[in-house]
Amino acid sequence: MNRYAMQHIVDSSYCYPVSEHEIVLRLRTAKDDIVSARVIYESKYAIGARQLMQPMKKCYSTELYDFFEIKLALEDTRLAYVFSVSDDGEKFYFFSEDGITEDYDFTLGFYNFFQYPYINRADILPPVTWMDEAVFYQIFVDRFCMGDKAKDTSYINCEWGDVPTPKTFAGGDIKGILQNLDYIKGLGCNAIYLTPVFTSISNHKYDISDYYRVDPQFGSNEDLKKLVQECHSRGMRIVLDAVFNHCSERIMQFQDVLEKGKKSEYFDWFVIDGDRVNEAKDNYETFAACDYMPKFNTSNPKVQQFLIDIAVFYIREYDIDGWRLDVSDEISHDFWRTFRKAVKQAKADAVIIGENWHDASNYLRGDQYDSIMNYAFTKACLDYFAWGKKNAQEFAWKLNDILMRNTETVNRMMLNLLDSHDTHRFFKETGSNRLRTKAALTLLYLFDGAPCIFYGTELLIYGGYDPDCRRCMDWSLTGEDGPYGDVYRLLTKLSEIRIEEHVASGKNRIFSENDVFILENTYGDRVLRLMVNLTDRERKTEFGTLKANSFGVSMNGGFVIYEEE
Repeated sequence: MNRYAMQHIVDSSYCYPVSEHEIVLRLRTAKDDIVSARVIYESKYAIGARQLMQPMKKCYSTELYDFFEIKLALEDTRLAYVFSVSDDGEKFYFFSEDGITEDYDFTLGFYNFFQYPYINRADILPPVTWMDEAVFYQIFVDRFCMGDKAKDTSYINCEWGDVPTPKTFAGGDIKGILQNLDYIKGLGCNAIYLTPVFTSISNHKYDISDYYRVDPQFGSNEDLKKLVQECHSRGMRIVLDAVFNHCSERIMQFQDVLEKGKKSEYFDWFVIDGDRVNEAKDNYETFAACDYMPKFNTSNPKVQQFLIDIAVFYIREYDIDGWRLDVSDEISHDFWRTFRKAVKQAKADAVIIGENWHDASNYLRGDQYDSIMNYAFTKACLDYFAWGKKNAQEFAWKLNDILMRNTETVNRMMLNLLDSHDTHRFFKETGSNRLRTKAALTLLYLFDGAPCIFYGTELLIYGGYDPDCRRCMDWSLTGEDGPYGDVYRLLTKLSEIRIEEHVASGKNRIFSENDVFILENTYGDRVLRLMVNLTDRERKTEFGTLKANSFGVSMNGGFVIYEEE
């Protein structure tokens, strides 16, 4: 038995409550090492009075580890427990805070059993329930659609559809989104995530100079309010981009600092080395190396209040449904804890989604974000579908590894994506391979969490890294009867399946067989199964034969979708 691989951490993704009387326990073991695992538990205040034992199920496997899991329904939530494990199914060992032992004295368990002392309601992460059925459509506003033909267009410096540059302005606006809400909903998307819309000199608006004013290039504050209202009238949600790590050098507060130096009342709003900003502009913290984007000092209570007031204002006055947090991992945990309390008090089901590209488990314990943009999922999909760096088995292992970073509650709220305004277009990375892109999109809709497609994905927009990924939407190609009608039909079908078959409420099992990747979603008696064969040979599995370079989705034995090259 590999005792070095055995792991359990109390009050973490290995042990977390999901209600006031339910708790999930996970046990990590070495891969293919343990054949049986059980949990033995009782009240920590009634040792020996009513000891219970239940078998655990091996639910996830990665390259190095297996994960056993169980959900316990408790009468007394003052939980004491140890694990009983076997590597041959006959002799059992015990695993407690003392590690692996051949026997265990429960009468002295109060020294070394695992314990979850009490389930407090405040420690239970409540799910944002609408995320279960959410299908997001991300819009980079300047490139989606220009709906206001009467506005001042003097800032536009390219033809619609030109390959973009960092300084390109194409003219997309909020009215263009308003005019196409039915199109977005018809695609099966019921939630919109907008990149920033507030006053800025750039096309991307991540350098904001006035957080309370919609940029005139995009429209007015009334246009934004109408957009939210029209989304809600269609049963759609809308999430805005919160750029709270940094701002524009043109913001009033930084301009005051430039003028007055340390005498400015806003000097401590920023992180400056010295008594004033020097001429080289290299003595203050910024976003990346952009001297025109000074970094906020979010440890300053006045800055915290300024930013939190903005977040709450758009929830209370505009009724937005949440915030995506730009560069959120460069801001303190303290700020996000204060932020969460204010946002959730304003609107309990407002979603908070961090932009953390890496493991963010420390931010996802119920006191900061609800979820993150799941770029770990993006990278895994690129490795398998686009770059061929992982085979089906390795891909399944990696997806399970990603799921084990967080609780099931968090996983169900993840914003999963194949690409965004910050990445290469996925279709381009596959070498313009239509089938591989469609197979990846199918996984996107069936994986744990909310799928998010970047505008134009339904048209297989081609593009490299920023800004090339931000090309204009070609409206002449849209629709079920257009040249990309097969992608349009796939996405609408996947949206229907996701909602009608309660995919988010199902339990996913991810594995491979004979170099075929398999995701199995079980909900009650219904089993939905995605199978992907990216090899150049026909592959047989216990669930059927899959042709070379093909994928299929079956439900209870019958194919719902089948694609082959």
